[in-house]
Amino acid sequence: MPLQQGSARTRQRTVLLVGIVVLLVALVVAVVLASLLTHGRHEVSPKMLKWKDRGTTKNLQEVVLGRCYNYITAQYPELGDKDCLKIWESLKDAFIYKNPCNITAEDYQPLMELASHPIPCNKSLFWSKTNDLVHRYTKSNQNFLTLEDTLLGYMADRVSWCGDPSAPGINYESCPKRSECESNPGSVFWKMASKMFAEAACGVVQVMLNGSIEAGAFRSSSIFGSIEVFNLNPDKVSEVHIWLMQDIGGPQSESCSGHSIQRLISILEERNFKIVCEDNYRPVQLLQCVQNPDHTDCRLCTNST
Repeated sequence: MPLQQGSARTRQRTVLLVGIVVLLVALVVAVVLASLLTHGRHEVSPKMLKWKDRGTTKNLQEVVLGRCYNYITAQYPELGDKDCLKIWESLKDAFIYKNPCNITAEDYQPLMELASHPIPCNKSLFWSKTNDLVHRYTKSNQNFLTLEDTLLGYMADRVSWCGDPSAPGINYESCPKRSECESNPGSVFWKMASKMFAEAACGVVQVMLNGSIEAGAFRSSSIFGSIEVFNLNPDKVSEVHIWLMQDIGGPQSESCSGHSIQRLISILEERNFKIVCEDNYRPVQLLQCVQNPDHTDCRLCTNST
């Protein structure tokens, strides 16, 4: 009997030891799996943090919805049938949980269809390197609309967004610049919106360029030079008016007879557009002089006697 009891105890110890070993192995496996899963969840984030542009605008949903409701209720009530919630959802669906370097035109197509609206003839105003001046002008003169004065542009102006394949699906730390990857959310959006804006233009269209840029007022690499100018419809647009504005007190790098402007005129003529170019278009120059009334460049604006 003592021998049998000893054997039983030995078996019990062996079973207990095996059970402990199995439990420890299970715990180790669980810890390793948890570590791998946690590493997997966060492995994208450090890469995202290396992007060079600012991250998604904080409270992006509230910003977009607020701008949308303000646009269709306070500014253009005739667009009151637009569904701002659907517009926000279509924007979010275009980039959330997606690789920010793999965005396509198809991602934004629902948004473009939901937010687009007609642009009255003779009101389309394009621009390049005149951001501040052109929008001060459209704020003071309701006869013209830039892309940023349309619903799409108004909602997206000066905000940024991009996705992250890991939770919560939006990268608030950083987003890729165009130089880092061409198919990023911002670049694809503005290219599509610019193309649509150009295609909608009719009658006389205007473009405001910067004659104080040493490299030239017209740049083939700009959104205007690479997308908008080639999507103007000669059957709908009768004339293109170029307003070449020089900074008050700034360098006068180019006039309407300058090299880059002549290249633009050549492109437009090849597409059968009539062109008018004007140096320092007076209504815009007067606006410049409001901020610089005593500058010598503004004397022609103030001295009428």
